[in-house]
Amino acid sequence: MERIFRFITNTVDSFRINKEREDFNAISENIDSGVIFKGTNLWILVFAIFICSLGLNVNSTAVVIGAMLVSPLMGPIIGLGFGIATSNISLLKKALYNYLFAGVVALVTSTLYFSLTPIHVAQTEMLARTSPNIYDVLIAFFGGLAGIIAIASKMKGNVIPGVAIATALMPPLCTAGYGLATLQWTFFFGAFYLFFINTVFIALATLLTARLLKFPQKQVLDEKLSKRTNRVIWSITILTIVPSIYFGYTMVQEDRYYQKALNFVKLEMAKHPTKNSYLLEHEINAADQKITLIYGGADISSAEIKNLEKNLPGFELGGTELDIQIGFGNKEDDEVNPLAIELLSKEQQLQEIESELELKNNILDSISSLNQLSKKIFKELKVQYRGIATLSMQPSIEYSDSISSNVWLVRIEQDSLLVKEDQDRIEAFLKERVENNNLHIQYELKNPVLFQPFRGFFNQ
Repeated sequence: MERIFRFITNTVDSFRINKEREDFNAISENIDSGVIFKGTNLWILVFAIFICSLGLNVNSTAVVIGAMLVSPLMGPIIGLGFGIATSNISLLKKALYNYLFAGVVALVTSTLYFSLTPIHVAQTEMLARTSPNIYDVLIAFFGGLAGIIAIASKMKGNVIPGVAIATALMPPLCTAGYGLATLQWTFFFGAFYLFFINTVFIALATLLTARLLKFPQKQVLDEKLSKRTNRVIWSITILTIVPSIYFGYTMVQEDRYYQKALNFVKLEMAKHPTKNSYLLEHEINAADQKITLIYGGADISSAEIKNLEKNLPGFELGGTELDIQIGFGNKEDDEVNPLAIELLSKEQQLQEIESELELKNNILDSISSLNQLSKKIFKELKVQYRGIATLSMQPSIEYSDSISSNVWLVRIEQDSLLVKEDQDRIEAFLKERVENNNLHIQYELKNPVLFQPFRGFFNQ
């Protein structure tokens, strides 16, 4: 029992951070210095904005991550939470001013960049910042917890750069700048909402952690002002989190719908509506609950399409719009879909190219294997018979009146004559190595004139 109690005590002590906590004045000075945007910090912010905008523009994840590491935007956000937690009105005002100043600078700089760049296509890195949900709230909150605990600890390590990457403050601001530059308001509001989520919940995590660690108060607020402050904080928190819960729920529902629709499509790929038709391509639109199936081959009748639609409820896809498009073949009384025809043609061309490429690769592999085998056999023979100068080997086919058979053609060039016994051993060795008893071996001398008088002697 005593061991269990000691184990529980030690486990609880492992989670205590009081022994590692930095001096409060050092923590306060560290946060205060990171709040201000002027001189070095301001230039770093501007350069980070350009780096991030370039990364989003060319869809480079590595460049976007680099921008997040360089960005000093975490400073004023942590300052907001710390200022409220410690009732440091001076720090709170300074953090709020610099937060708004940094946000304006980031928006103006990124808007300017995206107004001048010739690339205006929204890449996947940019699209990922336009649909925030409850998971982004959790990332921001836990990232903020990790950040303030690292700042409050003597063992900071590399937590702050990691928090900067996880919470991703810079990319949403730059994406909002893209929305302003191209007048695409869904990009602007979606990205700015993500930035606001990160701000609120990093600051909230800082506030709660600072109060939990019982940091001293800069000044004592009266009870009425304290209650009003708490009401404002929780009102902002709730107003921020409610839309993200809705978007998170929508995302989960769309993912579930997509999985069900995918199961339906997989079944149709295995079981086609008719014997002579096959599924070329499919598209699932979870938001609109629509499945598009593009078929190739024979005609598909209205009755067969209705049978497909009847299968939808079995996959919990009631209310789904099923759009059937035909490649070579028609729905009843419908015209041929030119897009599907082109798709089928491209697919057939691709299959032909792949088949040809596979054939050529097999030929190359065969040649390479033959070369390696010949080289190895030559080295093995050369060790035993130093008189062998060259070796050539080639598999072939031998035809007769009624049958054909595989045969190996071998040519051995000699520096010196090989006796009959050696030639028999070589023949037996080669039959074993190539696993074929049908061999034609031709022996030749490099200098036949020199050895002509001795040919009969060596062949006895």
